[in-house]
Amino acid sequence: MRAATVTAAASDSQAGRPSAGTPEKRVVGVSSRIFRSRSSKMAEGNGELLDDINQKADDRGDGERTEDYPKLLEYGLDKKVAGKLDEIYKTGKLAHAELDERALDALKEFPVEGALNVLGQFLESNLEHVSNKSAYLCGVMKTYRQKSRASQQGVPAPATAVQVKGPDEDKIKKILERTGYTLDVTTGQRKYGGPPPDWEGNVPGNGCEVFCGKIPKDMYEDELIPLFENCGTIWDLRLMMDPMTGTNRGYAFVTFTNRDAAVNAVRQLDNHEIKPGKCLKINISVPNLRLFVGNIPKSKGKDEILEEFGKLTAGLYEVIIYSSPDDKKKNRGFCFLEYESHKAASLAKRRLGTGRIKVWGCDIIVDWADPQEEPDEQTMSKVKVLYVRNLTQDVTEEKLKEQFEQYGKVERVKKIKDYAFIHFEDRDSAVEAMRGLNGKEIGASNIEVSLAKPPSDKKKKEEILRARERRMMQMMQARPGLVGFETLSPYRNLSPTHPSMMSLTPMRLPGARMPLRTPIPREYANVKHPVYCLMLYHRSR
Repeated sequence: MRAATVTAAASDSQAGRPSAGTPEKRVVGVSSRIFRSRSSKMAEGNGELLDDINQKADDRGDGERTEDYPKLLEYGLDKKVAGKLDEIYKTGKLAHAELDERALDALKEFPVEGALNVLGQFLESNLEHVSNKSAYLCGVMKTYRQKSRASQQGVPAPATAVQVKGPDEDKIKKILERTGYTLDVTTGQRKYGGPPPDWEGNVPGNGCEVFCGKIPKDMYEDELIPLFENCGTIWDLRLMMDPMTGTNRGYAFVTFTNRDAAVNAVRQLDNHEIKPGKCLKINISVPNLRLFVGNIPKSKGKDEILEEFGKLTAGLYEVIIYSSPDDKKKNRGFCFLEYESHKAASLAKRRLGTGRIKVWGCDIIVDWADPQEEPDEQTMSKVKVLYVRNLTQDVTEEKLKEQFEQYGKVERVKKIKDYAFIHFEDRDSAVEAMRGLNGKEIGASNIEVSLAKPPSDKKKKEEILRARERRMMQMMQARPGLVGFETLSPYRNLSPTHPSMMSLTPMRLPGARMPLRTPIPREYANVKHPVYCLMLYHRSR
């Protein structure tokens, strides 16, 4: 009878109402004890079963693990990440000794889910020609971060083909066997050669490298090498890759063992139709040795900048700053760093551009300086316009005309802030004025006079400007916490071709200067990078 009452009470309790004729407190107490007792036994049973399953899984896993698995755990990697990496070890595609601390540290700091995805992509990659697998893995992680960040910010993913066509491995194998060259693949480029086998000469100098543009995105070195071999002996060929899409970037650099071969390549292959309707663009390449560095304190002089950046990077030999003629102690918040070689400049850009290094407590902006095209002698022989810089505010166009007319008839003078263009009627007068006035004091400063370089192709200028703007936008997305960029939130998600971005016109020296089309004061128009120009303006308000 009592048992029935308890059962009924328990039933009523579960239904949310007390048992009739039974104290509510007693019923709840009895049912709770029964429930706790049953739950305890079930939990114990489930716990034992779970422990048994986990133990068996651990025992089975320990039997399949390599001897390097404990090292990964000891290093601080998550168990899942260490297990996935250990699986890759077992495939033979990667050995523990091939991973350096940089890669292991990056994996340790990566979110577990992201690290597992990265390792999955790495496992599926073709690593046949990858010599530095640790660096390759770091490249995969970098690409994964960029894609994730772009996705979070609503930036459309780069368009890619459903299936990226790879190179013909049989053709590549035959080329490597025939030439004895090597092929080294990273996430950013595919490098063939360098130097040729049994090479005893010097490293090729300036003028031996050509730039090859407008390459179809699905083309690789197996089709390019035979083409350039017809022009001369190849030192190396570097096909630049886009890790975001898996295709090439549409351009490559080919270095020959001598200048004649490079000239032949330009002569034979420029506008060569590589595929129906697809023509290559070939020209002699000048290595970029110069970096643009922005957001430095204006109080720092040339020697201080050289010393500070010399501590941080190797191969730095020159610093270029632009100071105001009216206050030579101050720079304009940016400088140019010139290095001994392109490799040294590239390594410096990689180190300084991580966002981890602060200079004098400032978050710096680092990018390649725009390449300066040198006109040929025939073009320069016709120039009769002088470029004059380092002018103080008190020097007027009338004063300049008066000074330069001593050497011949001046058609017109155009002064823009601290520089000017002097147009002579004939070239001989311009050359004579350059020799006579270069370094002379006009106003409160010694001026610099040189022949003005004719403006380059307008279409090419626009391509350079848009590429620069894209790089700056990518930098903003990659480093959202950069000091000063917090004021640019309205501009972060805009395309570089958006009207409000196209209006941010960078400085053009010494060529034609476009008028400023924004409400930004003209003193900020001297900054080469449009986004940085806007940043300086907002920070000054």
